[in-house]
Amino acid sequence: MNTSSSHRVIVIALLIAAIACYLLIEPYINSIVLAFIISLLIYPLHQHLEHKLARHKNFASFLSCVILTFIIVIPLLFVFGAIVQQGARFSQNLYQWGTHGGVQEIFNHPWAVKAMAFANTYLPFSEINPTEIAQKVAQMSSQFGSQLVGMSARLVGDATAFIMNFFLMLFVLFFLLRDHNKMIRTLRHVLPLSRSQEDKLLEEIEKVSKSAVMGSFLTALAQGFAGGIGMWIAGFPGLFWGTMMGFASFIPVVGTALIWIPASAYLILTNDTSWGIFLVVWSIAVVGSIDNLLRPFLMQGSAGMNTLMIFFSLLGGIHLFGLMGLIYGPLIFAITIVLFNIYEEEFQSFLNRQDKS
Repeated sequence: MNTSSSHRVIVIALLIAAIACYLLIEPYINSIVLAFIISLLIYPLHQHLEHKLARHKNFASFLSCVILTFIIVIPLLFVFGAIVQQGARFSQNLYQWGTHGGVQEIFNHPWAVKAMAFANTYLPFSEINPTEIAQKVAQMSSQFGSQLVGMSARLVGDATAFIMNFFLMLFVLFFLLRDHNKMIRTLRHVLPLSRSQEDKLLEEIEKVSKSAVMGSFLTALAQGFAGGIGMWIAGFPGLFWGTMMGFASFIPVVGTALIWIPASAYLILTNDTSWGIFLVVWSIAVVGSIDNLLRPFLMQGSAGMNTLMIFFSLLGGIHLFGLMGLIYGPLIFAITIVLFNIYEEEFQSFLNRQDKS
């Protein structure tokens, strides 16, 4: 077997082995990627600890993981407890409102009467009967208790899965922090690129990973905080609805409007018009401006990605990978752009000849 054939066999075998390894870790890939991203974010802190504990690398990595746990888990426990409390209170109020004529009161509002008349006259639907709708809402409200029990069971299951994934992420993070330099050296050694190209690729992966986390999650946190303040001022449970607005901000195009539009409509239709208008103005001027200004600012400068690219990377990432697509999407776009730049540099003379031909 000649050298080229031997090399071909080795590359094919390596690819098959790499695919097999990916299939083995695929159920845990999100935890591994999160550990990688977080290791980039907290590496400066870990370097400081490692410098202080130069002879105890294992303990330095363990200490970094413990600090991260306290930073993330302890605040989350307090917030989660408050959300559950406010959510339970809201569900009780919703049940009372639905079973004591609240829906009928909304349909009696002049605007609702006009909208219903317009719909029944011009829209190609069967006639909308407010009484029937009120009865169905009351029936759904009466079943809300049993539904809440089912939701609580699912929530406990989700919380259990989150805890397991979190500790798996910590386990991976420990080794990423401890062996960071060794992994980087190995990666540089096996990549068939020049040192400058490796630097460009690795720097861009780090930059985009950080900007994706900062751009998406910090924007969601800021929008949830601002939205929660607006909802609290308007008379809703602030922490609960602020959290819901934070999650809604991850949804492209619709975003936080999924929460504040129904809330504003409810206030207006229940004769709290001034508070409804206030919530609309607050949500557009304050909450909306955060998304328009903060997200592009935090994600700017990533591999030359403009706002349109960032938008489609987030939209496509969520479509393909779910919530983790907020990281995967920009990362895939950025790596593609860097590889295209490397291709352009490597084949510059050929491309110039093509342009002149």
